[in-house]
Amino acid sequence: MSTDVTAKTPAPAPPGKSGSATGGGLLQLVLGGLRRNMRQYGMLIALGLIVILFEVWTGGDLLLPRNVSNLVLQNSYILILAIGMMLVIIAGHIDLSVGSLTAFVGAFAAVLTVQHSVAWPLALVLCLLVGAVAGSVQGYLIAYLGIPSFIVTLAGMLLFRGLTEILLKGQTLGPFPDGLQKLGNGFLPEVGPTTNYHNLTLLLGLVMIAAVVWQEVRDRRRQREFSLDVVPARLFALKLVALVAAILALTMLLASYQGAPIILIILGVLVVGYGYVMRNAVFGRHIYAIGGNLPAAKLSGVKDKRVTFQVFLNMGVLAALAGLVVAARLNAASPKAGVNFELEAIASSFIGGASMSGGVGTVLGAIIGGLVLGVLNNGMNLLSVGTDWQQVIKGLALLVAVGFDVWNKRKSGS
Repeated sequence: MSTDVTAKTPAPAPPGKSGSATGGGLLQLVLGGLRRNMRQYGMLIALGLIVILFEVWTGGDLLLPRNVSNLVLQNSYILILAIGMMLVIIAGHIDLSVGSLTAFVGAFAAVLTVQHSVAWPLALVLCLLVGAVAGSVQGYLIAYLGIPSFIVTLAGMLLFRGLTEILLKGQTLGPFPDGLQKLGNGFLPEVGPTTNYHNLTLLLGLVMIAAVVWQEVRDRRRQREFSLDVVPARLFALKLVALVAAILALTMLLASYQGAPIILIILGVLVVGYGYVMRNAVFGRHIYAIGGNLPAAKLSGVKDKRVTFQVFLNMGVLAALAGLVVAARLNAASPKAGVNFELEAIASSFIGGASMSGGVGTVLGAIIGGLVLGVLNNGMNLLSVGTDWQQVIKGLALLVAVGFDVWNKRKSGS
C-alpha cells in the first residue's frame, strides 16, 4: 500500500503570516531596500542621524524654531549654487568661478541701487542678465573652443574677484533697498485669523505634503507601467510616512516662529523645477547622457556642445541669484563675499551623491548634501567648536562621502 507523503508534509506558511515573521520580514524588506538604494537613501539617513546627534549635543537648541529659520537663511545661497553645480558635475565638468561671480553680482547690484538709485526690480533683472552673460562666455569657451572647464572657471574666479575689487574700490557698499533686503531676510506675510502659528506657512506645508505624495505615487505608477523595478509596497509606504513627517515637522517649526522665509519658497520652486527637468525633460536626459558616456551620446544625436553651453549659462544665472541673496542678507556688498562658496557647492554635490566621473546625481541629492554641511556648520557653532576643527570635520565628511561613492560603485560592479 502506498503512502501519501504529500498529504503528510505540511505546506509552507506564506510569508508574513505569523507575528514574528511579519516583524522580521518587514525588517529584512527595509534593509534589503536600503542596500539596493544605498546611493539614494544613504546621505538622507546620514542627515537624519546628524540632526539627531546635534539636537542631543546642543540640548535641543538645534531644532528651536528660530534656529531652524536661521539655518534656512544662512544656507540658502549655498543650496542655490549646489543645484547648478550638480548639473555641471553630472555633465562631467566643474565650475570654480561661482564664488567670485556671486561677489561680483552683489557688487554690481550695490552700484546700481546705492550709487545710481536704480529701482531694485530692474537691478535684479540686470544682475541675472550679468550672470547669464558670464556663464555663457565661460560655456562658449568650454563647449565650442574645447578649453577644459577647470582652466576656464579658474580664470573666471580670478577675473570676477578682481572686478569685484574694482567695482567696490576695496570697500563695503550698502545698504540695499527694503524690497531687495527681503530676498535674503524676508518672511511670508501673516494672513487670516490670529493663531499661535503662521497660517500661510501651514497652508503651504499642507500643499507641499499633498504634492509630494501625489508625485511619489505618480512616479511609482509610471515605473510599473514601463515594467521597471519598484520598491515593495510596505517600503514605499514607509518612505511616504517619513517624507510627510519631515515636511510636517519643518512646517510646524517655521510656522511657530515668523513663518516661511521668502528664500525658502524660491528654493522650493527651484528644486521642483530642476527636479522635473532632470527627470522628465529632454535637456535633463541629455545632461546625464554626455556625463555618463560622451561618445555614445554623440552617436545618439545629442548636441553635446549646446548642452554644455546651456549648463554653464544656467550656472551663471543661479550664481547671480545666489549673489543677490547673500548681498541682501548682509545688506551690503563686500569685496570678500563669496569666498570658498564654490568649494561648499562642490562639496554639497559630492556629499549628495554626485560622481567624479559624471553622469550620476540628483537635484534633491545636492540639497541634502548642502543641508548636511549646513547642519554641521550650525551645530558646531552652537557647540562653540573652533573654525579650525570645523574645517577638519567638513573635510572628513567630504572624504567619507566620496569614498562611500567609490566603494558603492565597486560593490555594484562586482
